[in-house]
Amino acid sequence: MVFENENFIPVLFGNDINVYSVARAFYEEYGIQSRGFGKALQGPCYRSKMIKFTKVDNLDTKEVITVVLNEFANANKNKTILAIGCGDSYVKALATARDNLLDNVIVPYADYDFLNSLMDKEQFYKLCEKHGIDYPGTHIVTAEDYDKNKPSFEAPYILKPADQVMYYAHKFPGQKKVFLLESREELEKTLEKVYKAGYMANMIVQEFIPGDDTNMRVLTSYSDRNASVRMMCLGHVLLEEHTPYGIGNHAVIITEDNPELYDKFKNLLESINFTGFSNFDIKYDARDGKYKAFEINTRQGRSNYYVTGAGLNVARLFVEDFVKRRSIPVQMCKNENLWMVVPKGVAYKYAPAYKAKMKELIAQKKYVNPLWFSKDNDIIRIMRLIKSQAGHYRKYKIYLGSKKG
Repeated sequence: MVFENENFIPVLFGNDINVYSVARAFYEEYGIQSRGFGKALQGPCYRSKMIKFTKVDNLDTKEVITVVLNEFANANKNKTILAIGCGDSYVKALATARDNLLDNVIVPYADYDFLNSLMDKEQFYKLCEKHGIDYPGTHIVTAEDYDKNKPSFEAPYILKPADQVMYYAHKFPGQKKVFLLESREELEKTLEKVYKAGYMANMIVQEFIPGDDTNMRVLTSYSDRNASVRMMCLGHVLLEEHTPYGIGNHAVIITEDNPELYDKFKNLLESINFTGFSNFDIKYDARDGKYKAFEINTRQGRSNYYVTGAGLNVARLFVEDFVKRRSIPVQMCKNENLWMVVPKGVAYKYAPAYKAKMKELIAQKKYVNPLWFSKDNDIIRIMRLIKSQAGHYRKYKIYLGSKKG
């Protein structure tokens, strides 16, 4: 790979597909190599030529990330350092460290107290009500009342943590990112496990909206430093991951246009003066024909390359806004493009209703798997990627085999 010499350096925190996707966006737009810092070098970032990676223990803390960034910024005084978190814990660390960083470091996030308030489901749903955005029936339980505070709606239930960072710090047998529970008894037993493991934040209980993965949508938005929404891209999810820790992660997406949804979420974001990337999980409810929002993520999602693949490069938004400080044209994604991070055979088998559509888009070259990049051709990386991709056949057979195909 040949790298350009720009006046800025993207510094990405994390080590997963989110990091790799953002690094690829920076390379494709500017021809530059990103610096990566994470707690382990693994997954798609391993031996990538686009990322110069450094392993740092306890990186997702304010104290450690401050030292790491300031050392790097001091060694590159003639460059603007664009610090991007590719996970909630890194965004928190960056947002809280902002006032202690050198002047050549840009942290493209709002104040953390503000971001944290948005991630509070109760506050988020109040905003949804105010702006005419539908959401599922929701019930909040706490560490103090989980054994007696019961939801008013019936099973099945979706159960997930309000604070994912704290949740994953307290492991327990059978822990999942999101639980689908078929009875009140299952709900009570799971809550007991969660809180006995030491987790102390709230848990979110929601009504289950019927429908498979193809009812899901993901909306990615970018609001500039003046809190004006400049980009929105809606993805129709065709398939998600179904492993215990990966459940809900997107595996196959087709972009689609929905002006009504764009308008609703644009009004919400601009009313609260939000800046930076936001990412909404939404599900279509066939019972009443409404799109219902689950949550907001105050960063680009792990599937962010579906946006870049559709022609709206995420790296360019960061740079034009925060580094070059230019006005960004409004771009509402209207075109179709297929994004997937599983083999085509897996996508065809487990999203059969869309097999013909996927084949059509692939034939039209409106398709990308961000993990396969011809210029990032280290042989060991490629061999590991082949093994990882092949493993999806086994994983889907274990976790979804009885439901599809």
